[in-house]
Amino acid sequence: MRIIAGKYKGRRIDFPRHIRPTADKVRQAVFNILAGAVKDARVLDLFAGSGALGLEALSRGAREAVFIEKDRRSLAVLTRNVEALGVAGTSQAFLKNTGLALLILAKKGRVFDIVLADPPYHKGLAKKTLQTLGAGGILAPHSFVIVEHGRQEALPKEEGVLRLFRQSRYGLILVSYYQRVS
Repeated sequence: MRIIAGKYKGRRIDFPRHIRPTADKVRQAVFNILAGAVKDARVLDLFAGSGALGLEALSRGAREAVFIEKDRRSLAVLTRNVEALGVAGTSQAFLKNTGLALLILAKKGRVFDIVLADPPYHKGLAKKTLQTLGAGGILAPHSFVIVEHGRQEALPKEEGVLRLFRQSRYGLILVSYYQRVS
């Protein structure tokens, strides 16, 4: 797997063999849609796995990326990727359950411009994470939340402060794009 564009374009990143990485064409489409919103953004990568989404954001000019991953093996790979790209100064990785991590980040007053979530499919985590994010506690004004999920997992058009503005299908995968509206 490689970084698609930006400062680290073409640089190889590893991914844990026990996870399903976000396909290159999906990552490219997500960042094409986000376009200029990535520059100087504070990015939160939930269910980070290898960190490919957050690392792609850093490559494209994001100010910082915070990675949340609960699997130790995945976090070890993510940490190696961060070190290999030399982005330790603009990133933080935490070994935490996503729900708990969101509560901690909110208590610390952390705010993000872009949240990228790629939870395991068909476990209800996409909807649960969206509900937590919809409360708005960690979302900057006009921020974006992008959720990759299985096609059978229906997500709402509105969730708290979030409104769906686009949905893209890639075979059995859907990517739902939300923006904070209030």
